[in-house]
Amino acid sequence: MKKIYLLVAAIFALSLPITEAQNAAIKKIIEIGKTDNRTMEHLDILTNRFGGRPIGSDAYENAAAWMVREYQKWGLDVKLEEAGTLGVGFNRGPWFGKLLSHDHGMTLHFATPSYTSGTKGVQRGHVLFEPKTQEEFDAMKNRLHGAWVLISGQNTGWPIDRSATGDSTRQAIKKENDEIAKRNAELRRRNWENDEKNEMIPLKEFPALFYQEMVDAGVLGFIQSSSVPIRALYDRKMIDSMTFDNVPEVPDIKLDEHQFDIIAQMVRERREDFLLEFDIRNHFKLGPIPYHNVVASIRGTKYPDEYVIISGHLDSFDSATGGIDCGTGIGPMMEAARLIAQSGAKPKRTILFIAFAGEEFGLLGAKAYCKTHPEQLPKISNMFNRDGGPEPPVGIRVSQAMYDDFVKICEPIKDINPDFPFEVSVCPPRERPTTPGGVDAEVFAVEGVPTYTFTTKDIKGYNFSYGEIWHTERDLYTKNIPEYQEHTAIVTAIVALGVANLDKQLPREGVFKEE
Repeated sequence: MKKIYLLVAAIFALSLPITEAQNAAIKKIIEIGKTDNRTMEHLDILTNRFGGRPIGSDAYENAAAWMVREYQKWGLDVKLEEAGTLGVGFNRGPWFGKLLSHDHGMTLHFATPSYTSGTKGVQRGHVLFEPKTQEEFDAMKNRLHGAWVLISGQNTGWPIDRSATGDSTRQAIKKENDEIAKRNAELRRRNWENDEKNEMIPLKEFPALFYQEMVDAGVLGFIQSSSVPIRALYDRKMIDSMTFDNVPEVPDIKLDEHQFDIIAQMVRERREDFLLEFDIRNHFKLGPIPYHNVVASIRGTKYPDEYVIISGHLDSFDSATGGIDCGTGIGPMMEAARLIAQSGAKPKRTILFIAFAGEEFGLLGAKAYCKTHPEQLPKISNMFNRDGGPEPPVGIRVSQAMYDDFVKICEPIKDINPDFPFEVSVCPPRERPTTPGGVDAEVFAVEGVPTYTFTTKDIKGYNFSYGEIWHTERDLYTKNIPEYQEHTAIVTAIVALGVANLDKQLPREGVFKEE
């Protein structure tokens, strides 16, 4: 009995320095996080020095190189892992537009999707409505040269459909409209000759119905109405087949709907003589263009082949600067890495800090990572992915099997700031997805990886609206809430380090419903 007691005592004594070191690291994280938090500095550089960061752009490549440099400064192992290539690259420059009239002018509010054309310098031209039938096209063909063309539909962020499927749809609608035009001609005849009151059959609409014909005729570009804030995405239907030799030739402008209506009225009802002037500096790069995930790590001391992941996506759309989507993931992740490194922590498991590429283009970086590292997937305790608003963590919902561990791990959070309460609760098993959803974490969930993330809340009432910034021109650094983001970095560092220091890998029991 005495030998057993001495053995237990010896094990307990050996564990004290480890426990004390872990507690000291947590205290250091909180101390640095409260007195020298640099989350907003990271975000400032990411969004205001580099700007919007679609894959294939210089801004993306420069931001990735900068992240590598920062991680190396903090003593982390870091590498760029190629996640794929694009046939052509894209860089966005400044843009402006004006309405020029004999009695008044107007500065135009607009955006263009990524991977669409710019102007050939400053271009000025008259305005026409797009044709809807072959007869209308033939009648106006010579006036299309040098014209800006108003097209149908309401902008949803995507550019004009230039795909083979889009062209097939156009051909069918053209044919249908020609038949409708013949029927309307007959109805007009009957109305005139027989004094009937037949209503005309409306023509079918498809944005830029005579797209290639109008391009060949020499239009300057196309203009579509857009709600505000303006959403501008990328040419998703052509990106996989786009090369330097088949990029779009004319601009695709998404114009403030109020200004669009004014211009449409000037053309249709008042028949005013005016011009529109645009200068849009969208530029393409000769491909192929590789894009990379940024993968940094703090190697585990006891279980180096088991992992905790903190992640966000580095890419963003570029009508704004990606301040929220996904600055809210990258800024706190980088600061969590710095805090853990500066604390002197020696985690038992390897902590990975992954900035994924191409999330906005279809979760490309996450898919590439899972394909490249299948051996890691069963050994990931949890993936903490942040891709949402700037609200702070107020809790986490985990499986029943993980609950007790997370309660202990999250205990130090109460010492950070009393304004931000934090609660651990139980989450019932979810359906394991068979295809990825809208965020990088879902790619890992398909593989059975736990992807519990923090619940968040605008607890101080800053009235943040995610819908306002999502993929729009308002996704800016200024939409961040510094105290929320700084708090997020501290909480992320504490919880990830706590999971990494457990004596066992978090159990997967109850994460997903049994198949």
